[in-house]
Amino acid sequence: MPHKVGILDSTLREGEQTPGVLFSKNQRIEIAKLLSNAHIAMIEAGHPLVSADIYEAIREIMEMKASGTINSEIIAHSRAVNSDIDSAASLNVDRIAIFYGISDIHLDYKTHKSRTEALDIIYDSVSYASSTGIPVRFTAEDASRTDINFLRDVIKTAVEAGADRVSIADTLGILTPEKTAYIFNNISDIKNVEYDFHGHNDMGMALANGLAAAESGATIIHTTVNGLGERVGITPLQAFGVLLNYHMNIDAVNLMSLKPLSELVEKYSGITMPPNYPVTGANAFTHKSGVHVGGIINNARTYEFIDPARLGIQRAFTIDKYSGKHALREKLESMGMHLDENKISGMLEKIKNNNIVYSEDDLKAIASSDNQ
Repeated sequence: MPHKVGILDSTLREGEQTPGVLFSKNQRIEIAKLLSNAHIAMIEAGHPLVSADIYEAIREIMEMKASGTINSEIIAHSRAVNSDIDSAASLNVDRIAIFYGISDIHLDYKTHKSRTEALDIIYDSVSYASSTGIPVRFTAEDASRTDINFLRDVIKTAVEAGADRVSIADTLGILTPEKTAYIFNNISDIKNVEYDFHGHNDMGMALANGLAAAESGATIIHTTVNGLGERVGITPLQAFGVLLNYHMNIDAVNLMSLKPLSELVEKYSGITMPPNYPVTGANAFTHKSGVHVGGIINNARTYEFIDPARLGIQRAFTIDKYSGKHALREKLESMGMHLDENKISGMLEKIKNNNIVYSEDDLKAIASSDNQ
């Protein structure tokens, strides 16, 4: 396993590629500040040549970096063309990230280049960016569908041209953890380079593939808050940050920052998060079954893999026909109501005879009823 694994958050670049999502300049700056406060190692702040507001937002973010308000490494995205590189370099960002599609299908149908021509383009663009004195990352777009020997040639070319990082992009989200590990195990011997992993979630495998990449040598994993991104998005920050902490004992993000980040990006993106979303969803630490609630009351580790207090989240119990005495008693006591066993049994009987979820007001009404 690598000695260190950090998180790059791409909410401001990949995240804004979510259909229907557009951030204002001020929103971008606010998200960047919160990401930095969450101790995110790298922030991909956007592609400055896309629009004037993105350029201005990155410029202001870099001013905040210079003043110490933001501490994360700030990265600007760039095509493998000099005009993009010039735009990124003019902002004096911490790193320029150049991407180029390297699979045969991208070369044949998108760029219409041979493998040899692609290597020349990669070398020239990375070399040009390196000449600015700014560190360079090369992203091997569609690396997961690229012949492994050609992928090695691409990496060696980028490193020779001056890149110190290479991102392995699963652009279509087709990898499995085993195939992810295979790629990293077959490029780990190449010297003078560290690896990123950028995993899309088209088959729901981004989180597992990100962990496999981290375990196989990648030192930076790309995420977005709430898993936003092109099509169905990429690795979600919340789940991956907790995953690293749980499985690899790595604190790559301040866990207390995950809920506020999720809520802020939900507000600005307009993408409402489902209640069953991992880690920060409304139901993530809400328990229903009487058996589960009984276990939680005795020892929370029976049905929680992490103490929600570490995330700034309070566990909850729902009360309906699935509830047992433990859950009802705990709920009532949390409301300041301490009832005897007969009263609780009577309330539970009525609850189980109705097919509804009971609110606190409902429980108070039942408790005060003359029929109980």
